[in-house]
Amino acid sequence: MDVRPPDPGDALAGVPLFAGLEPEVRARVVAAAVPRTYRKGQLLFVENDPGESLIILRRGSVAVFRTSPTGERAVLNVMRPPEILGEVSLLDGAARSASAEAIEDTAALALSRAAFIELVHANQRILDAVMRSLGTLIRRLTDQNADHVFLDLPGRVAKTLVRLAGDNQAPMVTIELNQSQLAEMAGGSRQSVNQAIGSFAARGWLRTEGRRIVVTDLVALRRRAGMVDR
Repeated sequence: MDVRPPDPGDALAGVPLFAGLEPEVRARVVAAAVPRTYRKGQLLFVENDPGESLIILRRGSVAVFRTSPTGERAVLNVMRPPEILGEVSLLDGAARSASAEAIEDTAALALSRAAFIELVHANQRILDAVMRSLGTLIRRLTDQNADHVFLDLPGRVAKTLVRLAGDNQAPMVTIELNQSQLAEMAGGSRQSVNQAIGSFAARGWLRTEGRRIVVTDLVALRRRAGMVDR
């Protein structure tokens, strides 16, 4: 599984956590990291595993989720390059608080906790980036909690699709996520989420193509989610 991607170049230049470091420092980080590849459906780590490494995404996408005692899954977020996973466990040394699964073929770099702590001690500027990363995480979790209180299920489905579309400004945005995964993210049953998707499709806001969702009216979805227009 551990096969180094060809010609990685400055692999961390676009990663906010490392962007403020000198290029030669980033090169040393890459040299200390272990390249990893994951097939679609493969787990990167499991809840309660030791938090031994920081995962830096290079290609693909990863769903971060929690599992209930009855086996139900709740997807917390979908991560894409240049995002990172596992920074909380690295800082407090505790076990993983969630699981992560590749939802498409994914390439990443794994930086050990020892190498990360050494980097922090040697480069104090990285602490600012770590704090920003944690702040973003806290805000996202706060928003998700508020959504479950203030939004109905179709509103949560709409907001989930908007978040997955990211900053894409294209007329049509393809989201590689099936309706079961979308139900896990929106916090509803698959049947209820399917009904919301069908309603959105009837309005011309999106269409489904197998295991993909093609968003055709992002503005309408933002409005349904109660989000302020850009």
